Amino acid sequence: MTTAETTRVPYEHRWPAIVGVLAVLVLWLLLPSFFLEPLRWVAVGVCALLVIPLIVLNPHHLVRQTTWSRWFSLILGVLLLLVTQALLVQLVYELLTAPDAEGISILLAALQLWVTNAIAFGLLYWELDLGGPVARARGSRDVTKADFVFPQDSTPGFGAWRPRYFDYLYISLTAGMAFSPADALPITRRAKAFMAVEALAGFIMSVLVIARAVSAIT
Repeated sequence: MTTAETTRVPYEHRWPAIVGVLAVLVLWLLLPSFFLEPLRWVAVGVCALLVIPLIVLNPHHLVRQTTWSRWFSLILGVLLLLVTQALLVQLVYELLTAPDAEGISILLAALQLWVTNAIAFGLLYWELDLGGPVARARGSRDVTKADFVFPQDSTPGFGAWRPRYFDYLYISLTAGMAFSPADALPITRRAKAFMAVEALAGFIMSVLVIARAVSAIT
């Protein structure tokens, strides 16, 4: 396996990740009112304040990175993840205690939170791996320092290839559905820890949603 590739690669487009962030915020706002409503509104406002300067700095492609923009990006990713986990805890409580009359709204909320969880983890993987999207485009792809190893890293002819946001979203989606990596492999402890948390959250949600659906039918 080649450990360092220095081929110049194009910078990543800004908007796929922004669409992911906006999707999370919209799905938060669409949750039933009893899902930590004050927290959701405050979190949406804070996330919006973090996103705006990041768009101004890199409106089209991710070509510039400063100390403050790196911190803003990481804080945004962590905030999206933490708020989603808090909402998942609320979801578990509602699945176990909510009356049958609210069953449909609870199951719909479960779907919304499963999607937001996948997007939030995907964004965090995208920000953490090899220093984030700007650093990945500027530097070599040294897989000995990466959080994730992709099949392209050991395939001849892919020297200019770099993982983009969708690649990390795919990792997150497969971890949430299959409870295991199906494409890239996590090779650092922090990557394994994050994927373990995501898989555990997905498993708990699946078990409780199935139990709730069966209970509603019977």
